[in-house]
Amino acid sequence: MSRRPVALLVLAGLIAVIALDLGASEPLNPYQAPPLLALGSGLAAGGAHCSAPPSN
Repeated sequence: MSRRPVALLVLAGLIAVIALDLGASEPLNPYQAPPLLALGSGLAAGGAHCSAPPSN
């Protein structure tokens, strides 16, 4: 297989995944989204901290 069919296949797969995600998810609400950068705001980071030790 040459590069062109592989590149087109990867591009088509990427477009399919993005289309599936956009079709299945609800639109984002910018007024309920957390701040992109909360430097010095006093807001604590929450969620998705896989490396944090358990707090027992």
